[in-house]
Amino acid sequence: MKRVGVREVGELRDRTDVFRDREEGGRRLAELLRAIDAPDAVVCAIPAGGVPVGVALARETGLPLDVAVVSKITLPWNTEAGYGAVAFDGTTRINEPLVRQVGLTRSQVEEGIAATLAKVQRRARRFRGGDPAPAVAGRAAVLVDDGLASGFTMRVAIEAVRRSGAARIVVAVPTGHAAAVERLDAEADEVLCANVRGGFRFAVTDAYRKWTDVPELVAEELLHQART
Repeated sequence: MKRVGVREVGELRDRTDVFRDREEGGRRLAELLRAIDAPDAVVCAIPAGGVPVGVALARETGLPLDVAVVSKITLPWNTEAGYGAVAFDGTTRINEPLVRQVGLTRSQVEEGIAATLAKVQRRARRFRGGDPAPAVAGRAAVLVDDGLASGFTMRVAIEAVRRSGAARIVVAVPTGHAAAVERLDAEADEVLCANVRGGFRFAVTDAYRKWTDVPELVAEELLHQART
């Protein structure tokens, strides 16, 4: 699979409200993925928000679907804001400058890592059963989420999937901040991002006209339907 860098949909650049929902985002990604020669690829959805995107992408392309469980480590007082991430194999990254900026103690950081690792392990059992690692050894892994803000969680996913033996890594997201997309292009083999947006303010939700959280039960049912 030849390296091509970042692929996007030019007409969607810097626009908001471009997808009806995550499923439509997955369908638009399929258009970009078809342009890459990757017949052995495995779609690896990052739960929970990446599951509807990954299910649609796998369905449209006919590629097998798997799950790469990665979760951000959130601030004690704000569960939407993260200062690190943990992957299915225990790979952990901490945003140390942010930790210092917000004044987290080392004890708080360690507690956050432990709680997030427990969450990741629980989700891996729920979504994958026995083996927490996606079956990507010697194949191309297409890491899918619903969007990239800072890209920190996706960076940890890339590291963990490489350790699992993936021969090539493609990041595929419907929307992403331009700076995060550029950073990930240096770490992944290809980046597919249909809706790239710049500017100081960025929210993944702004790309979608219909946005709701994805409960684990819903993600589990979507995966079950796709696999059967």
